[in-house]
Amino acid sequence: MKYIATFIVLFSVYLLLAGFALEEMILGALISVLLTVILAKFVDYQIDFLLPVKLVKFLVIYLPVFIWKLVIANLDIAKRVLSPKIPLNPGIVKIKTDLKGDFGKLVLANSITLTPGTLSIDIVDDYIYVHTVDVKGKTEEENQKEISESFENILGGIFK
Repeated sequence: MKYIATFIVLFSVYLLLAGFALEEMILGALISVLLTVILAKFVDYQIDFLLPVKLVKFLVIYLPVFIWKLVIANLDIAKRVLSPKIPLNPGIVKIKTDLKGDFGKLVLANSITLTPGTLSIDIVDDYIYVHTVDVKGKTEEENQKEISESFENILGGIFK
C-alpha cells in the first residue's frame, strides 16, 4: 500500500507540472516508479488514511483562526510602532504544549513565529520557548493562554 500511495502522489505531481501529453505521461510514470522504489526503500514513513479529514480540518478550521490572529497581531504591532511612546514589555516565556508529535509542535511553533510580536526560539520536550514583545501573563498558564491556546486547541484535533 505504501508503494501505491507513493507512486500516485509522485505521478500526480509530475502530471500537474509537466502536462498530459502521452510522452510526458510515460516518462512521468517511469520516473515515479524509480522514485517510489528509492523512497520506500530508504525512507521510513507511514501512510495516514485520515489525512484527507485532517487536511479539511486544517484548511477549514485552523487557517481562518490563524489568519484572524495574524491580523490582530499585525494591528497590535502597528499600534505600538505608531504610538509616540512604544509600550513594550519584552521577554522570553515558556509555553507548555500538549501536542505529542514533532510535526504538530513544529506547526504550532511556526504559527507562533508567523504572528508578529512573537518568535519561537526553541522546542525542548513539551515546551516551546517564545520571545514576545509584550509579556502579558504572570504565570506559565497565562502566557500559554495568551500566545498559543487558540492554535493548540485546533491543532490537537489534527495532530494527536
